[in-house]
Amino acid sequence: MLTKRIIPCLDIKDGRTVKGVNFVDLRDAGDPVELAASYAEKGADELVFLDISATEEKRKTLAELVLKVAEQLNIPFTVGGGISSVEDVSILLNNGADKVSINSSAVRNPGLINQLSRKFGSQCVVVAIDAKKIDGVWKVHLVGGKVPTELELFSWAEEVAERGAGEILFTSMDHDGTKNGFANEALARLSEELNIPIIASGGAGDIQHFEDAFTKGKADAALAASVFHFGEIPISDLKKNLQQAGIPVRL
Repeated sequence: MLTKRIIPCLDIKDGRTVKGVNFVDLRDAGDPVELAASYAEKGADELVFLDISATEEKRKTLAELVLKVAEQLNIPFTVGGGISSVEDVSILLNNGADKVSINSSAVRNPGLINQLSRKFGSQCVVVAIDAKKIDGVWKVHLVGGKVPTELELFSWAEEVAERGAGEILFTSMDHDGTKNGFANEALARLSEELNIPIIASGGAGDIQHFEDAFTKGKADAALAASVFHFGEIPISDLKKNLQQAGIPVRL
């Protein structure tokens, strides 16, 4: 059985790591380069680095910062935020990123998924999907959760997989920052319907939530931010507990 991955997420705004609740009320969480180095040392399996201001403010991900972060790492590293072309991806991969994450640009130009998969390989392409339940239906949202679409989570996820995405990073906006647990029912359905890895995001508050994401949600990886940034859950403790619960992890 493949080991389950623990992935700290660094949301970047104006060169600093930030964290909010339900995508708003952001507070400073530290220097991304220092945090990246610390997480690599403490046993994170991968990192995700998202420039959350890039899409909103129409500016490109800071490739220079990516370079500095990548220099500190010996673990895989995904970069997202404002990526909309093959050229954008080339720059980020050349600067040390292992994968890229696309979200709004994939919805606006679904063919971009095919392009990136063909050019760089599906293993490099992560499609992030932010969704929230509206009248009982999971609706995909763009631009940091600010712009609702008519796309439905599961049909969009299926299309994304068919177009060549290597992984899906699913964030429940209803759970994000609440520390009440992941959206395990939706995660389980994604995992059952698709044959690519699903990364759970949004809602981690304690160790049990991670265990539930892997058992009830059937996720391949679990991503979190504030519980790691503010020292609430040490990664080593988390992994030991998961191992004791019979969940395969890399110690």
